[in-house]
Amino acid sequence: MVNSTHVSYFILSAYSDTGVFKPLYFLMILALYVCIIGANVLLIVVICVNRSLHEPMYLFLCSLFVNELYGSTGLFPFLLSQILSDIHTVSAPLCFLQIFCVYSYTGIQFTNLSTMSYDRYLAICYPLQYNTCMTSRKTARLIVLTWLFPFIAILILISLTLSLQLCGNTINKVYCDNFSIVKLACSDTTVNNVYGLFATFFLIMFPVSLTFISYMRILRVCFSGSKQTRQKAVSTCTPHLAALLNASCGSCFEVIQSRFSMKYVPNTLRILLSLYFLTCQPLFTPVLYGLKMSKIRSICKRVLCGEV
Repeated sequence: MVNSTHVSYFILSAYSDTGVFKPLYFLMILALYVCIIGANVLLIVVICVNRSLHEPMYLFLCSLFVNELYGSTGLFPFLLSQILSDIHTVSAPLCFLQIFCVYSYTGIQFTNLSTMSYDRYLAICYPLQYNTCMTSRKTARLIVLTWLFPFIAILILISLTLSLQLCGNTINKVYCDNFSIVKLACSDTTVNNVYGLFATFFLIMFPVSLTFISYMRILRVCFSGSKQTRQKAVSTCTPHLAALLNASCGSCFEVIQSRFSMKYVPNTLRILLSLYFLTCQPLFTPVLYGLKMSKIRSICKRVLCGEV
């Protein structure tokens, strides 16, 4: 048995020989990465520069866009280098660093969406008390907690994995995955599995549940209010719900693939499902909010047209 600290590298076995299509795949991934960077940076700049957008809702959005940059940067450069390489290996420190980035990105995504739903709940259900409830100090604290809690939770997860004794170093994925490394262990993994379920609950299931509860209360207030109130609530909440649904579906694909045998599913489809959340979500989120929220859309048009 070998301790995980003595494993110098991991082999990513999900890659197949792409042959002449290698440059095409590289250009496709690179184009997607450039689009993600461009869309998220544009919206971050728009929110930071315009004082009219210095409101809690847009600050939470800015935090969401920063997280999209963070998560995609933890994956795309790695994918691009692996596509060009003929030997699909990754050093152990880099592998665990990628696990930290990918997993913390996922946790921040759901906690951020949950915080945004709480903000919309206060704004729509308690409009008169909103400014006193959602102060700038409280907004800053919520953003810090949105990032700090997933960071701490994932650090503990990785530290538990580092203490395992491994009997192999082959991961059947195109990027590093914590559960795949845990399955390589020769030692007892009960603590890892229990904590993994605990982290999944508090970083994904719990925020999703809070988000749905918030929106159920919002809908109840909207249907009992005026037509103008309903229209305003729908235009504000639709992007949040769409982003949550997309993120939940992507995470569900990944959890099912990690926890259950997927040998009957073609390898290409497994790769696409495992990459869906990490590749489509960072582009889907800024495009969705940029198109659906009229205030952001109008300012983006002025920025792109060169107007001051």
